Amino acid sequence: MRVVTTKSSGVVSSVTLHDRDGAKVVPVCRFLQHILDSGGSPNTASAYGFDLKNLFEFLNQAGIEWNDFRPAVALDFLGWLRRRPSRRPAQRLGLAVTGSEGRLLAPATAARVLAAVSSFYEWAIIAELFDAENPMRRQPDAVLARVAERHRPFTGGASRQQPIRRQIRVKLPLRLPRPLAEPEVEALLESMTCLRDLAMVLLMLDGGLRPGEVLSLHLRDISYGRRRVVVRKRDDHPGGVRGKSRQERVVDVLEPRTLDAVNRYVLRERPSRSASPFLFLVGGHGARACEPLSYPALVRMFARRLDGLGLRTPEKTPHALRHTHASLMWEAGMRELALQQRLGHASPESTRIYTRVSDAQVRDEYRAALGSLK
Repeated sequence: MRVVTTKSSGVVSSVTLHDRDGAKVVPVCRFLQHILDSGGSPNTASAYGFDLKNLFEFLNQAGIEWNDFRPAVALDFLGWLRRRPSRRPAQRLGLAVTGSEGRLLAPATAARVLAAVSSFYEWAIIAELFDAENPMRRQPDAVLARVAERHRPFTGGASRQQPIRRQIRVKLPLRLPRPLAEPEVEALLESMTCLRDLAMVLLMLDGGLRPGEVLSLHLRDISYGRRRVVVRKRDDHPGGVRGKSRQERVVDVLEPRTLDAVNRYVLRERPSRSASPFLFLVGGHGARACEPLSYPALVRMFARRLDGLGLRTPEKTPHALRHTHASLMWEAGMRELALQQRLGHASPESTRIYTRVSDAQVRDEYRAALGSLK
């Protein structure tokens, strides 16, 4: 089975799943088109396509029709996923599970597949293609509702936004963000010889922007006088780059070096012959000159820099610069709500992971406890 992505002018127009004979898997194709029609990200539709590819490969092996999928079969599917070999290289060292056939799917991947299957059957029920309950069986989570630090809706228990947990799930480790150390940041900045690359790195490091948000910037999004950057929701990048958040926001960038680097890039390096509104373009005189820079190009640039410095590890990606910014702002005393707004997180739970890196209250009480022991 294979997932086929169709693009029109660089923008994803459809995502389809095909069986071994090349025929479309109709219910999945309808579901993926529904995601695009409802304003979902093409990356999300593509990810759902690959996740549901796992489901239908399992069903083919088991000789079961998709509309005969029930909770008992879902339990077998979970076991099948946990024993399924992975064809992709490990992104994090020391976190890959190995079996008799090599490295297996990561727990996070299995959990994502289960979530995609649950969403697919929820849609199938609404579309009147599936006449049973959701095989993944979701139920209210009374335990999570009693967690003190959990975000609570304004209307409390009267809200419909109550915590829900799937009965068939994979337990995941609670990972911490991995910010770059100060010497690593200094070495990375000193190694920059291209103004474009320096400007992109500083926007992520000093502004906390996501890589996709940096690549989606237009020239008019930079306000040099006000020293701020406007992050807008865009879907028109020819390379399919998209910002993760749908929430547009204004990011103040008060470090003089950041917008100075952007200004110098625009005046000295950015191709003047280009009519593209995008800020960061491919330079030179090659076939792709003046095109908006793609996400793979940014990743390759970042990897080459770290390779040259001997600092490259699987967790050191361009997104690690955003983690570095968030961790530094939290350690410097920025409030959680303000940090959430600056980073553009929809949920405070996403911001709270940075409070676990360095909790000032825990550190102070630890010092006080040490002092009482002396």
